[in-house]
Amino acid sequence: MTQDEVAKPEPSKDEPHKEAPAGAQPADRINAPEGDGPNWVLRIVLVMVALVAAFIAFRVSAAFFPRWWAQRVADQVKGDFTDGTLWGLFYGFVFTFVPLLLLFQIRRRFFNWTWRIIVTLIALLLAAPNWLTLSVVLGTSKAAHAGERIMDVDAPNFRAGTLAGVIIGAAAALALTAMSLWLARRKNQVKRLKNERDQLRKAVSKPADE
Repeated sequence: MTQDEVAKPEPSKDEPHKEAPAGAQPADRINAPEGDGPNWVLRIVLVMVALVAAFIAFRVSAAFFPRWWAQRVADQVKGDFTDGTLWGLFYGFVFTFVPLLLLFQIRRRFFNWTWRIIVTLIALLLAAPNWLTLSVVLGTSKAAHAGERIMDVDAPNFRAGTLAGVIIGAAAALALTAMSLWLARRKNQVKRLKNERDQLRKAVSKPADE
């Protein structure tokens, strides 16, 4: 036995155990570094920057696209009333029918929310010609008023033809979607009836075999 072992006193069983005061934390927890939490200031700054960028993009587009689109349409129609009607029907129908059909696909169960948002954005982009025509009709900027004058002279009846095409395209997309839903429901009903028939045949043939 060494001298250190002799000098070291053993703890007494009668000595009361000293508990840490309430609210005190262990030393290892006190010294442990805490996590930095979410940087809310950076997030707020990024949101503000995004809003300012969106506002600037909107103002720039409102000052440019209505006039530009009216000029593109005028180059196609060339002042002819019939061409204005036909081109308006074409743009209104195609760029309403196709985006709506694509948009209706987000009801599919295999799409998660990320893909549903992506499909919605693609559908909105596909309808860009109709949005541009709407910006000429409803816009209040100088470019929108200039676009109206250009369409009045060089693209007569294009806006009315576009409106008719939008109505026809939306009705066709809704009818096709409703028909596909009805056919899918009928298919499920036929499948269920076939399963019930097969089960009934098995139940009838089983006692006869016995």
